Amino acid sequence: MQKELKNCIEHLKNGGLILYPTDTVWGIGCDANNSKAVQKIYQLKQREDSKALICLVADDRMLKKYVTEIPQAAQDIIDITETPTTIIYDEAKNLAKNLIASDNSIAIRIPDDEFCFQLSRKFNGAIVSTSANISGEPTPKSFSEISPAILKGVDYIVNLHQQKRNEKSSSIIKISNNGEVKVIRY
Repeated sequence: MQKELKNCIEHLKNGGLILYPTDTVWGIGCDANNSKAVQKIYQLKQREDSKALICLVADDRMLKKYVTEIPQAAQDIIDITETPTTIIYDEAKNLAKNLIASDNSIAIRIPDDEFCFQLSRKFNGAIVSTSANISGEPTPKSFSEISPAILKGVDYIVNLHQQKRNEKSSSIIKISNNGEVKVIRY
């Protein structure tokens, strides 16, 4: 795993795109602070850049670098959830501008996965995590279902867990600073 982490970090630091196993499905990732790399993901996925992307961070401490406020409801969900849950926060900061939604919100997940945790921790920053598919096509449930266009379009493919099969993306919940909670995807 250490070799894969080292290779990923090298590509992330150089503005590259990685294809990696997340705590949910295979994802395309890049440095969440690099607007050129974020744009490359939008182009590869053929996705409108008005549709925001998800980021992964290692822990609560790192989360605080990217959002102005962590509402208590969000902290409660982080503490008790047993399934992958992405939370959309108001008032994003310290991220590539083209990663932040038009309402200044950002979707962030703290993954319960050793590889993702170590990757974010050793990279010391947020990493984009979007499903490894062309926009509008089904999300691949395993590495073998990833399209050739995606495989050719990334700079590095992680050689771990390629036999792993995941059936479900994360839940997405928007938690506003005013306490309003809205389930986006369950």
